[in-house]
Amino acid sequence: MKRPFRTAMLSMMSLIAGCATLPAPDRAHGGFVEREVRVDGQMRRYQVFVPSRTAGGTRPAVVLFLHGSGERGSDGVRQTQAGLGPYVRAHAADFPALAIFPQIPEPQEWSDNAALALAALDAAVREFGGDPYRVYLTGLSMGGYGTWDLALMQPRRFAALVPICAGVEPLPERPTLRVQAVLGEPDPFAAAARRLRDTPIWIFHGAKDEAVPPEQSRKMAAALQTAGAKNARYTEFPEAGHNAWDPAYATPELWTWLFAQRR
Repeated sequence: MKRPFRTAMLSMMSLIAGCATLPAPDRAHGGFVEREVRVDGQMRRYQVFVPSRTAGGTRPAVVLFLHGSGERGSDGVRQTQAGLGPYVRAHAADFPALAIFPQIPEPQEWSDNAALALAALDAAVREFGGDPYRVYLTGLSMGGYGTWDLALMQPRRFAALVPICAGVEPLPERPTLRVQAVLGEPDPFAAAARRLRDTPIWIFHGAKDEAVPPEQSRKMAAALQTAGAKNARYTEFPEAGHNAWDPAYATPELWTWLFAQRR
């Protein structure tokens, strides 16, 4: 065998072998698979829920989920254990969308990791054939801040947003938790609302939240109304504390509304 041909064959076999080690998605029932993406020279692990063919069809919708502070790390798993992940697991048989779960390390914020979130999103959409016109963004707490930030960075990318127990202004005790895209604006709520008023948005918050004050979401909802947003909703759970994500994702109307949005 001539050397160039032999080298090419070995390279191809190596690629095939590498691909074979990846866990295959369960297209009969729906399930999670682990993937990696290279960002800034580092391999970063993320998870993807791949819906069954019956639930998702040939071109499923896509949900990008940004986790909260407690799920930071590098294990590639913890980010699926709070918020959207448990909901998807409980509805694995009929959840109709790809769900993508990137994970950021301690002590970073999502404002430092937009490239990771977008890289994981792009890779999963390519591999699993997600519908680029039905890409939705959601996150809780720190991930809710990230939802606002990423949407402002890519205002034409997402068909709808679902920020949960999120804020726009930095918290006094944690100034690194911020929406970088409107940092320094005289009124960051108004600035964000003007730029996102054409994007469908459903905000959720707990009235008894002591971690991120509900005033943050109230101000954002009011700013969207003032900006003339035609498809913006705000739901406040009167008895919920910081964990507004479980009742939010358990709201049946949310999913009917979300999957009806199209860019």
